[in-house]
Amino acid sequence: MKRKLLIVALIVSSATSFAQWKPAGDKMKTKWAETIDVNNVLPEYPRPIIERSDWSNLNGLWDYAILPVGQQEPQSFDGKILVPFAVESSLSGVQKSLGKDNELWYKRTFTVPSNWKEKNILLHFGAVDWKTEVYVNDIKVGSHTGGYTPFSFDVTPYLTSGNQKLVVRVWDPTDDGYQARGKQINKPEGIWYTPVSGIWQTVWLEPVSKKHIANVRNTPNIDTNRLTVDVATENTSAADVIEVIVKDGATTVSKNKFAAGQNIEIAIPNAKLWSPESPFLYDLEINLYDNGRLQDKIKSYAAMRKVSTKKDKDGIVRLQLNNKDYFHFGPLDQGWWPDGLYTAPTDEALVYDIKKTKDFGYNMIRKHVKVEPARWYTHCDRLGILVWQDMPNGNGHQSPQWQMRKFFDGKEMLRSAVSEADYRKEWKEIMDYLYSYPSIAVWVPFNEAWGQFKTVEIAEWTKAYDPSRLVNPASGGNHYRTGDMLDIHHYPGPKLTLYENDSDRATVLGEYGGIGLPLQGHLWQSDKNWGYVQFKNAKEVTDEYVKYGEELARLVKMGYSAAVYTQTTDVEGEVNGLMTYDRKEIKIEEGRVKAINQKVINTLAE
Repeated sequence: MKRKLLIVALIVSSATSFAQWKPAGDKMKTKWAETIDVNNVLPEYPRPIIERSDWSNLNGLWDYAILPVGQQEPQSFDGKILVPFAVESSLSGVQKSLGKDNELWYKRTFTVPSNWKEKNILLHFGAVDWKTEVYVNDIKVGSHTGGYTPFSFDVTPYLTSGNQKLVVRVWDPTDDGYQARGKQINKPEGIWYTPVSGIWQTVWLEPVSKKHIANVRNTPNIDTNRLTVDVATENTSAADVIEVIVKDGATTVSKNKFAAGQNIEIAIPNAKLWSPESPFLYDLEINLYDNGRLQDKIKSYAAMRKVSTKKDKDGIVRLQLNNKDYFHFGPLDQGWWPDGLYTAPTDEALVYDIKKTKDFGYNMIRKHVKVEPARWYTHCDRLGILVWQDMPNGNGHQSPQWQMRKFFDGKEMLRSAVSEADYRKEWKEIMDYLYSYPSIAVWVPFNEAWGQFKTVEIAEWTKAYDPSRLVNPASGGNHYRTGDMLDIHHYPGPKLTLYENDSDRATVLGEYGGIGLPLQGHLWQSDKNWGYVQFKNAKEVTDEYVKYGEELARLVKMGYSAAVYTQTTDVEGEVNGLMTYDRKEIKIEEGRVKAINQKVINTLAE
């Protein structure tokens, strides 16, 4: 009888939750939107590169309210919002704009499991756009600015018995502010998309000991067969000991101990190298001890791989992977969803675009002016795809003079002190967040002069901060003789320019293509659909794609060392994707595209 009553209670609870939520609006949806369970939203562990066995997911229905800036916590709320979907998205169940004059308030309660009683409780936010204040039991526990990086607070001192009250306040001016915001704009049109405000990644709780592991930075060196592991900790002393165990499946490769606060170089004999063709990952077990007593234990992973450049026999600077010439070729990936905007509806959806990119025969993705949740990068690591990571652009509507196909001889933009400081803060946080993911091969500080400033200084700082990766200083932007590559944009077909004037860096085609195909039934809007060129069916699109590919293969021999095709999917008014925005239709003849892509990639091996 008790079991039957429990089942009935769960059914009633689930029915009540669904009654409080449904996707808002009448825009297109992906197939994954139909599978969302409001009581179990994005249930996967959100940070696989630093994984603990115990955690609690706070995604689900929260109270929300939109109030003018500067108000106190509301006494009554407007309704329910499905976290972690942005308030402007359909899957939030709200689909309302926020704007610079308003703030978004969230509220919910949570309980702490009884077996966490002796632990410190960390409250994690995957990402919140943009300025966030967090209150637990009416006490402000912390704040954060930045829309793309995770942050957390130790909320242990503020917890009481029973239910805990959690309130979050968010302000996001979108393009009315100076902060990084990528392609978000208050009035979407053309290549600019719907704003994303508030919580857009998983919110979760994690129990840890007072002494615990805070972060892990892995740096491989295949030339010495060594892996440097740097483990950051909280509340430890020099007497505490860290143990790192490196495994190849069930086989222990290495076991090392070192004092907290130190790092260690671990020998990896006969290292198995990571590449898109063979994405091998070593498993790591990292333990923290206090006088022999285990305080913390995490699972992680690392890869042995190297990205670099080198002149070939003809004096052309080539990109290299693991000390061999390697042509990087992949799509421009915006990472947008018609129903979730910045947030994929499910983890299956999140990994889908990566799998299709591999199916299409590419070996790289350029993540365009957006940063993804941690699981996306782990999927790239496991599936085997290189990532060029853009810094999302900002600085409002201001842009400098753009000289995209010549070396810049104008006057660089001057950002305000607060805008410049925010750029540097957010870029460093993004690099710190993503440092240990082996798939990331290239940092891209600027795109097409959008907010571009102090280019040489920023490029040199980026390279110095992470010398293990390549720096593409300004993809299609204002060009300077800095960084590891010269990046040209040329639409629609590929063309080699400026190469003869720069013999010290790799020349790459950072964007080309944009072949459009509007498919009825899969359009965000009925008119004003845009592509650089447009065709009527998949065969025509593929014919044009193959034509560009044949020309690109010829240009690879002449000097190109990488290329980026625009783009993975349609996005809002753009119809130049390889797939429709809802991911329900492939818009090209897949076999032919894969064949020409492989021909381009293998040109350097001929």
